[in-house]
Amino acid sequence: MPMPSISPPQRGAVLALLATIVLWAYSWIVMKQVLAYAGPFDFAALRYLIGAAVLFGALLLSRQSLRPPPLLPTILIGLCQTAAFQGLEQWALLDGGAGHVALLAYTMPFWAVLLAWLILGDTPTARHWLGLALAAAGLLCIIEPWHALGSATSTLLAIAGGLAWAAGTVLSKRMFRRHAPGVLNLTAWQMLSGGVALALVALVVPQRPITWSPAFIGGLAYSALLASAAAWWLWSIVLQRLSTTVASVSSLGVPVLSVLLAWMILREQPSLLEAAGIVLVLLGLLAVSGVGARRRG
Repeated sequence: MPMPSISPPQRGAVLALLATIVLWAYSWIVMKQVLAYAGPFDFAALRYLIGAAVLFGALLLSRQSLRPPPLLPTILIGLCQTAAFQGLEQWALLDGGAGHVALLAYTMPFWAVLLAWLILGDTPTARHWLGLALAAAGLLCIIEPWHALGSATSTLLAIAGGLAWAAGTVLSKRMFRRHAPGVLNLTAWQMLSGGVALALVALVVPQRPITWSPAFIGGLAYSALLASAAAWWLWSIVLQRLSTTVASVSSLGVPVLSVLLAWMILREQPSLLEAAGIVLVLLGLLAVSGVGARRRG
């Protein structure tokens, strides 16, 4: 049976999706490592302010308009998708492993399904509810609430960050539907607003002083230029060209690759129960994404 044809814009979105997966998966390792040299909010603020500057430079070089999209929705996206998501996840990494935090952050698709129902009117199907149930069971195995875990705060922060990212995803989708802003323009402005918010938090929250070592500078460069500026621009292309559900579940490969990289690089070997939880969460993601349900557009 022949495969359905894919339009050039969709093909470009798929390529953007694959590049984003690789860039973001390794960024979790970098985010964990840089905490030896800087506080979480200092690093997050620097990462996104530099990333925003790079994107505005790209706008100038490509002679695109610097005029911001509708300001209030753009600020809301930045507060959710950049400030809250990145700030909470970087905070969670203080006590949590990179693979563990990444997996919980990427529960975003489940929250996105629910928020798209509330905000966009996209009613979940039976398949979506099955995915949510599998994810809930997987999270119970990963969090293990029957144990007094020292990483309980880290777990809650990571999940809250995933919820914030989902809100930013749905708000971005609504922005594209209503106002059709330029992808690069919206990415730059929302990143700037989120970076400014993170900088304000960094000014008032006590943190360790930054150690400007080669390792920290290298990690900051990777995070700002590749994992922030380039990857969020690619992610906006995915959001613009693919459906909300498909776009949100495009993150499926990131926690899988992140857990594997954390195991290989940081020696974070998951327990048997955590491994079972990971499998359940991934099965839930597959159910939400509709893999195998080819007749649905």
